[in-house]
Amino acid sequence: SVVTDVHAACQDGTVTQELLQAGFHRELLVKVELGGGGEDAGGCTVAARIRLPPGVYVDPYELASLQRHNLTKAVLVPNAADVEAPEYSATELLVLLYMEPDPRCSRCFRASLPMHGRYHRPAEDSEEASVVLKSPEVLLCCC
Repeated sequence: SVVTDVHAACQDGTVTQELLQAGFHRELLVKVELGGGGEDAGGCTVAARIRLPPGVYVDPYELASLQRHNLTKAVLVPNAADVEAPEYSATELLVLLYMEPDPRCSRCFRASLPMHGRYHRPAEDSEEASVVLKSPEVLLCCC
Protein backbone atom coordinates (compact mmCIF):
# COMPACT_ATOMS: atom_id res chain seq x y z
CA SER A 1 0.00 0.00 0.00
CA VAL A 2 1.36 3.41 -0.98
CA VAL A 3 0.13 6.67 0.57
CA THR A 4 0.80 10.08 -0.96
CA ASP A 5 -0.51 13.56 -0.20
CA VAL A 6 -2.75 15.51 -2.55
CA HIS A 7 -2.27 19.24 -2.77
CA ALA A 8 -4.79 20.90 -5.07
CA ALA A 9 -5.73 24.55 -5.40
CA CYS A 10 -8.61 24.24 -2.93
CA GLN A 11 -8.19 20.87 -1.19
CA ASP A 12 -5.66 18.80 0.71
CA GLY A 13 -6.04 15.08 0.97
CA THR A 14 -4.52 11.64 0.88
CA VAL A 15 -4.21 9.07 -1.90
CA THR A 16 -3.72 5.38 -1.14
CA GLN A 17 -2.84 2.72 -3.73
CA GLU A 18 -3.07 -0.99 -2.92
CA LEU A 19 -2.11 -3.82 -5.24
CA LEU A 20 -4.43 -6.74 -4.51
CA GLN A 21 -4.03 -10.43 -5.35
CA ALA A 22 -0.82 -12.12 -6.51
CA GLY A 23 0.82 -13.21 -9.73
CA PHE A 24 0.25 -11.74 -13.19
CA HIS A 25 -3.43 -10.86 -12.64
CA ARG A 26 -3.76 -8.07 -10.09
CA GLU A 27 -6.18 -5.36 -9.08
CA LEU A 28 -5.12 -1.81 -8.28
CA LEU A 29 -7.31 -0.21 -5.61
CA VAL A 30 -7.06 3.58 -5.46
CA LYS A 31 -8.59 5.55 -2.58
CA VAL A 32 -8.74 9.34 -2.21
CA GLU A 33 -9.69 11.16 0.98
CA LEU A 34 -10.20 14.89 0.54
CA GLY A 35 -9.22 17.30 3.27
CA GLY A 36 -11.10 20.43 4.19
CA GLY A 37 -12.91 19.46 7.37
CA GLY A 38 -16.19 17.66 7.77
CA GLU A 39 -17.97 19.10 4.73
CA ASP A 40 -19.70 16.65 2.44
CA ALA A 41 -17.95 16.18 -0.93
CA GLY A 42 -20.99 14.66 -2.63
CA GLY A 43 -20.94 17.28 -5.40
CA CYS A 44 -17.31 16.55 -6.31
CA THR A 45 -16.06 14.52 -9.24
CA VAL A 46 -12.72 12.82 -8.62
CA ALA A 47 -10.51 11.01 -11.10
CA ALA A 48 -7.03 9.53 -10.88
CA ARG A 49 -4.65 9.79 -13.82
CA ILE A 50 -2.43 6.71 -13.58
CA ARG A 51 0.71 6.12 -15.65
CA LEU A 52 1.35 2.40 -16.02
CA PRO A 53 4.98 1.47 -16.72
CA PRO A 54 5.74 -1.05 -19.51
CA GLY A 55 5.86 -3.93 -17.00
CA VAL A 56 2.07 -3.90 -16.50
CA TYR A 57 -0.96 -3.28 -18.69
CA VAL A 58 -4.74 -2.97 -18.68
CA ASP A 59 -6.50 -5.31 -21.09
CA PRO A 60 -8.67 -3.09 -23.34
CA TYR A 61 -11.13 -5.95 -24.01
CA GLU A 62 -11.57 -6.62 -20.28
CA LEU A 63 -11.97 -2.89 -19.66
CA ALA A 64 -14.63 -2.59 -22.39
CA SER A 65 -16.57 -5.49 -20.84
CA LEU A 66 -16.44 -3.88 -17.39
CA GLN A 67 -17.61 -0.56 -18.89
CA ARG A 68 -20.57 -2.25 -20.62
CA HIS A 69 -21.67 -3.70 -17.28
CA ASN A 70 -21.15 -0.35 -15.48
CA LEU A 71 -18.46 -1.90 -13.25
CA THR A 72 -15.83 0.72 -14.03
CA LYS A 73 -15.47 4.22 -15.39
CA ALA A 74 -11.96 4.08 -16.76
CA VAL A 75 -10.44 5.35 -20.01
CA LEU A 76 -7.29 3.79 -21.45
CA VAL A 77 -4.93 5.99 -23.51
CA PRO A 78 -4.17 4.85 -26.13
CA ASN A 79 -7.32 2.75 -26.25
CA ALA A 80 -5.41 -0.18 -27.78
CA ALA A 81 -2.69 -2.02 -25.90
CA ASP A 82 -0.63 -4.95 -27.17
CA VAL A 83 -1.50 -7.52 -24.53
CA GLU A 84 1.05 -10.00 -25.94
CA ALA A 85 4.08 -7.67 -25.87
CA PRO A 86 6.83 -8.40 -23.34
CA GLU A 87 7.92 -5.64 -20.97
CA TYR A 88 11.04 -4.70 -22.98
CA SER A 89 9.04 -3.88 -26.14
CA ALA A 90 5.93 -2.37 -24.51
CA THR A 91 5.23 1.30 -23.90
CA GLU A 92 3.80 3.23 -20.97
CA LEU A 93 0.01 3.44 -20.79
CA LEU A 94 -2.17 6.16 -19.33
CA VAL A 95 -5.42 5.38 -17.52
CA LEU A 96 -7.99 7.93 -16.43
CA LEU A 97 -9.91 6.26 -13.59
CA TYR A 98 -13.12 7.98 -12.45
CA MET A 99 -13.78 7.31 -8.78
CA GLU A 100 -16.98 6.55 -6.91
CA PRO A 101 -17.94 8.05 -3.53
CA ASP A 102 -17.18 5.75 -0.61
CA PRO A 103 -20.45 5.28 1.33
CA ARG A 104 -18.53 4.93 4.62
CA CYS A 105 -16.89 8.36 4.41
CA SER A 106 -18.41 11.62 3.14
CA ARG A 107 -15.09 12.93 1.73
CA CYS A 108 -13.74 9.64 0.38
CA PHE A 109 -13.66 8.18 -3.12
CA ARG A 110 -12.45 4.82 -4.41
CA ALA A 111 -12.05 2.81 -7.61
CA SER A 112 -10.31 -0.35 -8.72
CA LEU A 113 -8.62 -1.31 -11.94
CA PRO A 114 -7.71 -4.80 -13.16
CA MET A 115 -4.13 -4.93 -14.41
CA HIS A 116 -1.79 -7.63 -15.62
CA GLY A 117 1.95 -8.22 -15.46
CA ARG A 118 4.04 -8.63 -18.59
CA TYR A 119 6.85 -11.09 -19.19
CA HIS A 120 10.31 -9.60 -18.59
CA ARG A 121 13.69 -10.61 -20.01
CA PRO A 122 15.11 -13.85 -18.64
CA ALA A 123 17.38 -13.26 -15.66
CA GLU A 124 20.16 -15.50 -14.37
CA ASP A 125 20.38 -14.36 -10.75
CA SER A 126 16.78 -13.63 -9.81
CA GLU A 127 13.34 -15.05 -10.43
CA GLU A 128 11.67 -11.72 -9.68
CA ALA A 129 11.27 -8.49 -11.62
CA SER A 130 10.25 -5.17 -10.10
CA VAL A 131 7.65 -2.84 -11.55
CA VAL A 132 7.37 0.59 -9.93
CA LEU A 133 3.98 2.29 -9.92
CA LYS A 134 4.19 6.05 -9.55
CA SER A 135 1.68 8.02 -7.51
CA PRO A 136 -1.39 8.94 -9.54
CA GLU A 137 -2.35 12.51 -10.34
CA VAL A 138 -5.70 13.36 -8.76
CA LEU A 139 -8.10 15.48 -10.79
CA LEU A 140 -10.81 17.16 -8.74
CA CYS A 141 -13.88 19.20 -9.66
CA CYS A 142 -16.26 20.36 -6.94
CA CYS A 143 -18.80 22.33 -8.98
